[in-house]
Amino acid sequence: MLRVTGLLLLFLTNLVLSLPKGNTKITEDEMSDILAKYEISASEKCRDYVVADWNYNTDVENETKVEELNEQALAFAQFEKEQWQLHFSNVSWEDFKNETVRRQVRTLSVLGVSALDDNELSELNARQTNMTTIYSSAKICPFDKQQCDLATEGLALDPGMEEVISTSRNYEELTYVWEAWRNVSGAKMRDDYKKYVELSNLAAQKNGFSDNGEMWRSDFETETFVEDMENLWKEVEPLYLELHTYVKNKLKKVYGDKIGDDDLIPAHILGNMWAQSWENIFDIVQPFPNATGVDVTKSLNDQGYTARRMFETSDEFYQSLGLPENSMSYNETLALIEKPTDGRVVVCHASAWDFCDRRDFRIKMCTKVNMEDFVTIHHEMGHIQYYIQYKDQPYALRTGANPGFHEAVGDTIALSVSTPQHLEKVGLLENYADTEEDSINALMQIALQKVAFLPFGLLIDMWRWDVFSGKINESQWNAHWWELRENIQKVKAPVPRSEADFDPGAKYHVPASSQYISYFVAHILQFQIHKALCLAAGQYEPNNASKPLHKCDIYRSKEAGQLLSKILSPIKSVVLSVSDGLKLGSSRHWQDALEVMTGERQLGGSAILEYFQPLHEFLKKENSNAGNGTSISDYSDSTDQTIPIAVGGVLLGVVIVVIVGYIIFRRRAAKRNASS
Repeated sequence: MLRVTGLLLLFLTNLVLSLPKGNTKITEDEMSDILAKYEISASEKCRDYVVADWNYNTDVENETKVEELNEQALAFAQFEKEQWQLHFSNVSWEDFKNETVRRQVRTLSVLGVSALDDNELSELNARQTNMTTIYSSAKICPFDKQQCDLATEGLALDPGMEEVISTSRNYEELTYVWEAWRNVSGAKMRDDYKKYVELSNLAAQKNGFSDNGEMWRSDFETETFVEDMENLWKEVEPLYLELHTYVKNKLKKVYGDKIGDDDLIPAHILGNMWAQSWENIFDIVQPFPNATGVDVTKSLNDQGYTARRMFETSDEFYQSLGLPENSMSYNETLALIEKPTDGRVVVCHASAWDFCDRRDFRIKMCTKVNMEDFVTIHHEMGHIQYYIQYKDQPYALRTGANPGFHEAVGDTIALSVSTPQHLEKVGLLENYADTEEDSINALMQIALQKVAFLPFGLLIDMWRWDVFSGKINESQWNAHWWELRENIQKVKAPVPRSEADFDPGAKYHVPASSQYISYFVAHILQFQIHKALCLAAGQYEPNNASKPLHKCDIYRSKEAGQLLSKILSPIKSVVLSVSDGLKLGSSRHWQDALEVMTGERQLGGSAILEYFQPLHEFLKKENSNAGNGTSISDYSDSTDQTIPIAVGGVLLGVVIVVIVGYIIFRRRAAKRNASS
């Protein structure tokens, strides 16, 4: 009887809440009071949900954690829906003058997936949880033992399969692992994803958008966003194509006819499960093998670095800029910085977490002691720094100026961290000669991460936008995926694919429903920010060959720290101070934030093109020479080559002098003999 009464009460409550409201105007003071009360409750509800989400992500096969996450997701959604119906559904943010109030109401007027009813939301959560569990728990048998006990001998994605893909040069082994991963991940979640698309679009429509893609893009507050992204790609595409051509030529020397005669690279031989970054094949494509290298993995291990020590080193970098310490984010009593050894299955994908209470911020990462993770740590700590800086913003504005800004902050720091100059300063690199060949090698290593990523960062959401909009029928999902990868990224599947496959699902962000275009934006934006910070630090001077952009390291520059703070702090009517910066959050339009930082209001590719200009010129010459059957980088080191050339020239000169001298001597002797 009590259960029936409770259900009836819930029905009547929902009915009342769903009744259309009148057009009563809410004053700005009244809305400010509403937002103040909302702030307290929303922060508490958000923390409850994030705690449950964390507990699930660090123990994905625990059914109790799954149930708790679903309960908290539903409770949080119910709270948001009630608040939306009571306060935000029938108000226009344009009616308010105070910018902070306007932007809060604008954000809260979009309810997101909470617009779904309880049954719809419960099913959406269940589908997403199932996809994430499939992804995180999938295992395959090793190549040399394809009939194995998965529980004891199977390879998980990280580090098992990823290590094979990054280190093996056995074409057949790489093919096996690439295909097997997709069989046990994406292929098993296609039905779930179909329902996820349906429910996500329904939620978007209940929020007034045509589909989920449009709702996602609204975060960027730019009407021409799709066109802007396409134009950005056209601007940087020539650099990518030169890199792609160079890498393909190098790979052909290793794999021969297996590469094929078209202009596509098989996706499984680029050192990454998704071919999104290529730094793991640097040993194959290194321009000058005898020049100084900058992979400090060996140095990290030789010096006894641990996961914690790498985090402490990253924390010290941020503090050197005058920014707050963030040791709470890697405190092992709360955070997870190494893969558990207690049997738990965790989502190893590195991520930074904000627990909505202005003091609890954590990293989740299965850290390995290598250079790649050393740089990744600095990236994740950038997220934490952003959280700390804007923690005093209202709940609705505690996020990046746009989704790409959050990714760009850590990536900007990583540009300094990756330089040989910085690695020398922190004692991880010794005897770096800094020749022209060394610089080309260093730029190549960074390009294999940053430039190689660009088309992949663009096409994932291009594919999802087409899926959400219905432009591509479900019967063509996988075909369209490979159409984009071939046309934009210029890579191909190593084995035939069909609609029985679902290869997009083999990338974490697809089943996790995480926007990916933000990474593309960040890979452009970070170079704009880096350029501005380097100017402030005095580490870069335009048109000064001794201070190029690609050698800039902002470590220990308080001036760069002050400028970085400006992008993260509230924009005020007065001059910004050091503490004003990273606190910006989304309290102003992202173009305002960009202008404060760089003096520009638009994203542009000029900074990334300037950064890689020396490498771009090298690649164009190499690719042109390769067509003629010659290559500068076929020689181990151009500096070394000058030695035998010089010595050969000297020897030739000596020989000529001796011969000429001998001839003169004989002639003089002949004359003497004749005259006598």
